[in-house]
Amino acid sequence: MFKRNRHGIQIKSPEQLEKMRAAGLVVGRTLELLRRSVEPGMTPLDLDVIAEKAIRDEGAIPSFKGYQGFPATICASVNDEVVHGIPTAVRKLREGDIISIDCGAILEGWHGDSAVTVPVGEVDPKLTELMRITEEAMWRGIAALKPGRHLSDIGYEIERYVKSQGRFGIPPEYGGHGIGTEMHMDPWIANHGKPGRGPALEEGMCLAIEPMVNLGTERTRVLADDWTVVTVDGKSSAHFEHSVAVTHNGPWVLTALDGGEERLAQLQI
Repeated sequence: MFKRNRHGIQIKSPEQLEKMRAAGLVVGRTLELLRRSVEPGMTPLDLDVIAEKAIRDEGAIPSFKGYQGFPATICASVNDEVVHGIPTAVRKLREGDIISIDCGAILEGWHGDSAVTVPVGEVDPKLTELMRITEEAMWRGIAALKPGRHLSDIGYEIERYVKSQGRFGIPPEYGGHGIGTEMHMDPWIANHGKPGRGPALEEGMCLAIEPMVNLGTERTRVLADDWTVVTVDGKSSAHFEHSVAVTHNGPWVLTALDGGEERLAQLQI
């Protein structure tokens, strides 16, 4: 059986972390391929086909396909779509769009989960800045994953950074999660809040850190498909995510190809 701490959070052994890393690399490589593939004229469904082939070619299984009825391999959220967009061929990507691509894979029973937001050609500088802020906020949250710190420190660091950059909306009902033998596990991780609260972080915890940041209001709504979340004011949103392990050396970013070493070294926080 799998070890859990007194809060019910799954704790991985070093051997299990290596398996998590293998699953994470499948996701990381797939997202790099998708990032390079995005161009005007493609449809989100084109990207979904690329993603499914890439995952299955590595001997893995798409996590999302069939999950609670979700029909696709990736979530593809364009412009004002915050998360959980269903990839279709109904519309083509246009120059100036941004698309958030969320991807998950299962390898030998272990899950990896990561997301990026990608510009489609040249985009408005405000959108470039929105993507930069969201990605940086994610890394600030990741940097808090050290033994002895607390769960709420992650959301505190994310929110503190976003607020330092101007007026942006952080949808309060969406956040990160534990990950391991299931894609979504305890604990849920808010992208906001006060520090020093909740369970202490322990070696062997694996958490998916995923801020979503809106150019306007934090308020969102779900479309009639019961999946796609959009901003109520129609302004764009960005989403970045990595699956991360807590180790005695600090965070190990399982879905980053270099384990997160470069970006975490730059932060020095």
